[in-house]
Amino acid sequence: MMNFAFPHRLAYIQYMSKKTTTKTPQKPLKAKSKKVLARLANVVILYEDADCLVVNKPAGLMVHSDGKNEGPFLADWILENYPKAKDVGDPMNDSEGNPLNRSGIVHRLDRETSGAIIIAKTKKGHASLKQQFKDRLVMKKYLAFIWGEMKEEFGTIDRPIGRSSSNFRKWSAYPTARGDIREAQTYWTRMGNTEDMTTLDNSISQGESMEKFALVEVQPKTGRTHQIRVHMSAINHPVVGDSLYAPKKPMALGFERLALHSYIIEFSDLKGKKVKIVAPLPPDFKRAVKKFDLKLPV
Repeated sequence: MMNFAFPHRLAYIQYMSKKTTTKTPQKPLKAKSKKVLARLANVVILYEDADCLVVNKPAGLMVHSDGKNEGPFLADWILENYPKAKDVGDPMNDSEGNPLNRSGIVHRLDRETSGAIIIAKTKKGHASLKQQFKDRLVMKKYLAFIWGEMKEEFGTIDRPIGRSSSNFRKWSAYPTARGDIREAQTYWTRMGNTEDMTTLDNSISQGESMEKFALVEVQPKTGRTHQIRVHMSAINHPVVGDSLYAPKKPMALGFERLALHSYIIEFSDLKGKKVKIVAPLPPDFKRAVKKFDLKLPV
């Protein structure tokens, strides 16, 4: 097996206590093949202790297999670099009953969402983090570019979410939702409104048009599948680049994917100390933020 060195760096790490913590020395990372290397080389470690780590997941990388899509997956990266985490996590099978590799997985990010995600290295770490998520003690904040101007400075979207009645791939916050309808709350704060020339090419209009957009910080209180995307679409401000919930909207602001980034995550380690991680912006977010001179939350 060939070894490859992955470049990685520590991002901004802030403990919410006065105690100091010794950072675990980070070891070179390796990959199984050039194909895996090409897809996983941009996985960057932001934080690590004995029981968990936080990485900055690149857009386009699925967290784990669903039995349908071809890998590699973040779970492959975990298993390759942290083989002792093989049996850490909740077991899951695909539709044919085959076991899926979910080594170290505690929570998920959609494939096209970039940013901070927590990974458990030990069973104790997984149990602690799972309980924190269940008790809603993990604070997650996202950045999203959305269609339309946000006139209010902040707000709360409080709409239950269930399965879409028209598309099995979608979830819905409308009264027509079916199945197990679960409560869902999302807090949002406007970072700034902007305008940009956008190329439209759909059944309604064609050509270039000056369109309005907003950058928002979004904090989901609950953790429903596609929650941010579903809620923003439900208030007629879908996330830029969301081909599932806004299929008639073109790509905009220089994005070629979903304009959603897991920006801040805060949790407690096994000693009870608060850990706050800020995931650096990927290039597409950096360009858009710089172009429109928008201010980011701290």
